[in-house]
Amino acid sequence: MIKGFKDFLLRGNIVDLAVAVVIGTAFTALVGAFGSSFINPLLGLVGGGGPKGMTVEVNGQFFTFGAFITALITFTITAAVVYFFVVVPMKTVQERLARGKEEAPVAVPEDIQLLREIRELLAAQQRPGGPTGL
Repeated sequence: MIKGFKDFLLRGNIVDLAVAVVIGTAFTALVGAFGSSFINPLLGLVGGGGPKGMTVEVNGQFFTFGAFITALITFTITAAVVYFFVVVPMKTVQERLARGKEEAPVAVPEDIQLLREIRELLAAQQRPGGPTGL
């Protein structure tokens, strides 16, 4: 049981997943910093009111439209980078690898082969001059 757990931990997939989480966390921090350093001030200029621009106060409650728009832009940037720098290259690599491989012919199961032989024998028996000479 311990050996199986050790094999599970040492498989490449777990290590790759751990690296992906670390890189993803660092990338999220980078894009978040970009959002707070550049996008928020730009939205503040557009909406007026400084860095907390595009904020509306109603009965003491603040609606921060600027923060939502920043999060939306951050998500879009993250998704675009993942798609164009991870998904598209991996798809290209998989297509190139698949081009070199030919699909193996599908073997007909033995029971299907036997049923086909029986069908052919029955069809031959029904014809005049079949295998039994009828």
